[in-house]
Amino acid sequence: MQYDVVVLGAGAAGMMCAFEAGKRGRRVLLLEHGDRVGRKILISGGGRCNFTNLGTKAENFLSENPHFAKSALARFTPRDFIALVEKHRIKYHEKTLGQLFCDDSAKQIVAMLEKECAEARVETRCGVTVSSVRRDGDVSGFVVETSVGKFTCESVVVATGGLSIPAMGATAFGYELAREFGHAIVEPRAGLVPLVFSVEDKARWCDLAGVAFDVVARAVVQEKTRRKIPAFRERLLVTHRGVSGPAVLQASSYWRPGEEVSFDMAPGLEVFRPLLAQVSGRDWNSAYTVLRTVLPTRMAERWVRVRANASAGDWTNAGIARLESDLHAWTPRPDGSEGFAKAEVTVGGVDTAELDARTMESKRVPGMYFIGEVVDVTGWLGGYNFQWAWASAVAAGAVA
Repeated sequence: MQYDVVVLGAGAAGMMCAFEAGKRGRRVLLLEHGDRVGRKILISGGGRCNFTNLGTKAENFLSENPHFAKSALARFTPRDFIALVEKHRIKYHEKTLGQLFCDDSAKQIVAMLEKECAEARVETRCGVTVSSVRRDGDVSGFVVETSVGKFTCESVVVATGGLSIPAMGATAFGYELAREFGHAIVEPRAGLVPLVFSVEDKARWCDLAGVAFDVVARAVVQEKTRRKIPAFRERLLVTHRGVSGPAVLQASSYWRPGEEVSFDMAPGLEVFRPLLAQVSGRDWNSAYTVLRTVLPTRMAERWVRVRANASAGDWTNAGIARLESDLHAWTPRPDGSEGFAKAEVTVGGVDTAELDARTMESKRVPGMYFIGEVVDVTGWLGGYNFQWAWASAVAAGAVA
């Protein structure tokens, strides 16, 4: 039961790393605590797996060290993964914003990874619980204790993922293992997740559940930071508990409890300009008339009603200008998010300051590697997190 490499976790990153190491002639054992490999791949992209994004760059990722991902992403690009997909004759298509999906099913990506692992002679075992990982005495290797026995190896790759979607088997094991070996953890939190409104805002907006429209969304971060907080122009969806949709999910990764999120509800438009051109007829009815040309009728009606209830209205030019400004900066303060149960990813993880950006190897523990979601690198919505999984896996698989 001696191996060169033991990979913990048979998700996207773990499988990719396993066969990359196996292709080098390394004897690789891939362990998965679930009943099958690639479970999160299967549910991704509505079952079609948004497996990469053509526009991937380091700026599409959130990390305490925004430069960390550059090396791995530069050495294994979306084109490199596309070449693998095409090698297996998987048909795919581009949706919006460079997002690539399988034409048929996410099962094809899992089957592709399984085939590559088989060809690289990777030994895969599912339904295996890892109880401990420890140094192998005076030897520069590790002992991995599991529910099916003890394995020794030269290298251990931790690809156990984050805390998102616990129903799919997510656990904190990777973070706990990292701490045992002295690594710092950037506090994990839910990312790419719907936001939940306060009681007051629920009463005001959430009976409009199902209404959707384009916005520019941005988290309003109060803490002093040198990092630029990006804005996302995509769809917002009102839910029975708050807001969701691509724009909200994107902004949620940057949002912190107690802070606001700002939505420009009519990006690039001057909605109330017609009111400025008329001397008479400046009232809430005329405001609603122009607003429903850019927002769904129910949302336009509610937006006007909320403001009409709060004020008699100032129909001077300055008052109309403030009305316009409010439309471009709707800033609810969410009570929270839907949490890890609904989060697509985990923000935070193993501190990148303690990892080699070229190889993903621990600077503290030679022979131990951390890849994929367990690391403090989180991508935007749209295939970026898969590209990080592939790239970080290849970086480790080339040397582990």
